[in-house]
Amino acid sequence: MPDAALEQTIDASDSQGVAQQNAPASDAAPSRVAIRQNSSTRLTEDLLQSRLRTASIVLGAGLTFFLIRSALQFLRVPNGLTLAVLATHITAALTAIVIAVRLCMDCELLRRHLRAAEVMLFGTSAVYFLVISIFMLLRSGETGILLPFQQTWLLLIFTYALYIPNTGRRAAAVIGSMAMVPALLILTVPALAPAVGRVIYPNPEYRQLLYMIPSLMAFASLIAIWGAARMGSLRTEAYAARQLGQYQLKQRIGAGGMGEVFLAEHLLLKRPCAIKLIHPDRGQDETTVLRFEREVKAMSRLSHWNTVEVFDYGIAEDGTFYYVMEYLPGLSLQRLVEMFGALPASRVVYFLKQVCAALNEAHGQGVVHRDIKPANIFAAFRGGEHDVVKLLDFGLAKPAGELAGDVELTLEGSITGSPYYMSPEQATGDTAPDARTDIYSLGAVAYYLLTGTPPFIGDSVLKVIAAHIHQAPAPPSELARVPEDVETIVLRCLAKSPDDRYADIMSLRQALEACDVTGDWSAVSAEAWWREHGCPAKRALDESVLGV
Repeated sequence: MPDAALEQTIDASDSQGVAQQNAPASDAAPSRVAIRQNSSTRLTEDLLQSRLRTASIVLGAGLTFFLIRSALQFLRVPNGLTLAVLATHITAALTAIVIAVRLCMDCELLRRHLRAAEVMLFGTSAVYFLVISIFMLLRSGETGILLPFQQTWLLLIFTYALYIPNTGRRAAAVIGSMAMVPALLILTVPALAPAVGRVIYPNPEYRQLLYMIPSLMAFASLIAIWGAARMGSLRTEAYAARQLGQYQLKQRIGAGGMGEVFLAEHLLLKRPCAIKLIHPDRGQDETTVLRFEREVKAMSRLSHWNTVEVFDYGIAEDGTFYYVMEYLPGLSLQRLVEMFGALPASRVVYFLKQVCAALNEAHGQGVVHRDIKPANIFAAFRGGEHDVVKLLDFGLAKPAGELAGDVELTLEGSITGSPYYMSPEQATGDTAPDARTDIYSLGAVAYYLLTGTPPFIGDSVLKVIAAHIHQAPAPPSELARVPEDVETIVLRCLAKSPDDRYADIMSLRQALEACDVTGDWSAVSAEAWWREHGCPAKRALDESVLGV
């Protein structure tokens, strides 16, 4: 089997064999969660605005209170340095006050530039603390007594960590930068200002501050960064312990690069559903948000029986974007092969025809899936029948004709999709994806289902991608018992040039209908197989508990 780590290196999907089934319609009961459609750029707006407003009020009040002291000090000792302290103090206080007032008034301009307001608020405060720290160190050279200055930086660090929602990486960058300033000051100012050095270097008590202040700042920044990351994690855990609008979250049943999926229950109808929501630490990433919303919109427009159904989506009070979809007992085709090995050709054809039906609707609306793979195809129990295919995860879906290298909505660069099932044009990014891109990926899925291995495997992503571009796959019949007509279809799907594949998805379906094994597998066969191998609903829930 392919190395899971290799798949995760580039795979942007969130459908890790997640089981989903019947969910209630969104209008079954009045929702207590505000629904805002077309609001991807405002995903964390309310949360960030609320926290930034509180932080500006706190900083504005504190800076204004101490501004009087700075003004009196300037009147006592009017010189250039105290003037700089007073000027930066006034600037920081006014900035905080203006931001607080404008946010309280729900200023639309500021609401569209919350991160810029954050930089202005903490940037002006940091400049003021820098100037006053230098002032206190230089005053120490005049008085012979070292004045403490690191406390102000601790205040700024923990105010930022407490109030501003952030990813762990961004919090580390900002907080780390703040913590470096006092550490550099205590090391450089005494060396550059002889008067200050004569106070610190001869005195053992002051000299130990040369390493104590950097150590203190490093320790404080680590605590602040951990706290910011922990608050983000607690937000996710809180979802598992409380209701989300009209839904009660039961347990987490899946996770991926973009979000998590919870098994939930409608509070009034008492029917299961699956709720997918963005990781809190990804909620600030507009690229992730745009892709998440695009997935919702692509899926909500599709109504085919073989496409997973979306019932509702919105934004919770803390800014977490979510959507509700049907919960399906069963297994993904990837898990089916991992657990039971390669599938008979008749069953593979039975699955492929249903995927073709789902893709026919999507392609008819100009939507190319671009991430067809076994983990995104579900064999479900639906309407009293087994082996009902459900196509999942339209997170990479795009209108036909757009170039594959969409750097704005592509994870970590310009390559989209899963390397084991990626078409050559996806790998190179030179050709706009169309229906034949999905046909290639579906051919790779068929190869995997028939043989238990993808068409190409390797010890690195690049080798797998290069093979899709340049190498011809070994015939499936060399690895398993595959009928000749089925093998011919699979190899045509895997043609390097899109022109050599089937022209459209219905042409592929017609070819599958003409196979000799078509009709050898049916709903009756599926029911007998599942009865022999266990209830799909119980198996799916058991796997969910195991974190599959």
